[in-house]
Amino acid sequence: MAKTAKKAAKKAVKKAAKKAPKKAVKKVAKKKAAAPKKKSARKPNAAFMAPLNASPALAEVVGSKPLPRTEIVKKIWDYIRKNNLQDKKNRRMINADTKLKPLFGKDQISMFELAKVVNKHVK
Repeated sequence: MAKTAKKAAKKAVKKAAKKAPKKAVKKVAKKKAAAPKKKSARKPNAAFMAPLNASPALAEVVGSKPLPRTEIVKKIWDYIRKNNLQDKKNRRMINADTKLKPLFGKDQISMFELAKVVNKHVK
């Protein structure tokens, strides 16, 4: 009985496949190559590049020279990596040492809070 049911099912599938209309293949006309547009050099946002003065607590980590916000964050990350301050289990967390504790205000912060901390300590 099972064999006849399988054979009947196969025949039904074959018939359905034969009856199904074949899709028409569309011929696409080749498009003429458009003239290459001149790409203007990407200009950085001036607000990101404005030099900012660091607070005394932040200056201990990044230096006292005025730096753009992007460079300040980069230097903080260099300090964190150099001193192995990322949490071993949860790499998103940054452990504060003696220089970073006055900056963070607590023992540990998330890497996503870093921009907020930097914002409080620059003018």
